[in-house]
Amino acid sequence: MKTIRSLALLALLALGLVHGSAQAQMKLTHSERSLYREVLVYEEDGLRCMCFTRQCRIGRQSCIDPRNPDHFALNYTRMMLAGTLFASADPRRVLIIGLGGGSIATALRKLSPSTEVEVVEIDPAVTRVAKRFFDFVDTPPVRVTEIDGRVFVKRAGREGKQYDVILLDAFDHEYIPEHLLTREFLLEVKALLAPQGVLVANTFSSSRLYDHESTTYASVFGTFYNLKRENRVIVTRLGGLPTQQELAARAAKYSAALLPYGADTPSLLKMFNTQVDWDVKARVLTDQYSPANLLNR
Repeated sequence: MKTIRSLALLALLALGLVHGSAQAQMKLTHSERSLYREVLVYEEDGLRCMCFTRQCRIGRQSCIDPRNPDHFALNYTRMMLAGTLFASADPRRVLIIGLGGGSIATALRKLSPSTEVEVVEIDPAVTRVAKRFFDFVDTPPVRVTEIDGRVFVKRAGREGKQYDVILLDAFDHEYIPEHLLTREFLLEVKALLAPQGVLVANTFSSSRLYDHESTTYASVFGTFYNLKRENRVIVTRLGGLPTQQELAARAAKYSAALLPYGADTPSLLKMFNTQVDWDVKARVLTDQYSPANLLNR
């Protein structure tokens, strides 16, 4: 029995050494505490990543390869960029809620220099880190407003602003803040979309929240596309989804331009589907009912 316990202890120690070795490869290069969270920058396997938890324990907010900063290191950013293909013409105004490392805003600046890109980020520390470590620049036509996304959307609605594309990418350390998940919020976002305006939203692809989130988006926008890999990206358009021919034509137009970002349009087009893979009876999230912290398990 003593021999068995000793062997078990040695096995655990070995596992600990392996785990410790893996963690040692992840180098912390910056740590900054804000009013909302700790913003961390790690270097690992040639990538530089922004995280909100130690050792990037719960996801990575943004990653770049400093040797090739244009190339999107994370799949969800490629899917979100592909979602902008739904725009019926080159967008004049784009709204992004949630900055992260600013990869998408930076790409849009290069792909469409005449497009006005307005980014909303609640945490000034995230903006500082994005500028210092992720090559983000907030000079026109890109502009950052540091404010809660819901507050910005309400004010923009009162001012009558409209956007051709809106991208929702606001995460805390675990999930999207609950007040940015509700039907009321999505109705406010919908009111900001120009005719034929496109909405692209980055979410997780699992957990009990998936069903509720899906029914909530469906209650506001009707049919939408799901793109899934590690994350789920929801894409929809006012006035109905484009035909496959229309989407293929847009993809062909931008195929060469998107390739440096790792966005292979033929592969991405295969990911677009409208299959209902959630419980359609799941309760819609509202300002009175949005327990994201309980459902995201």
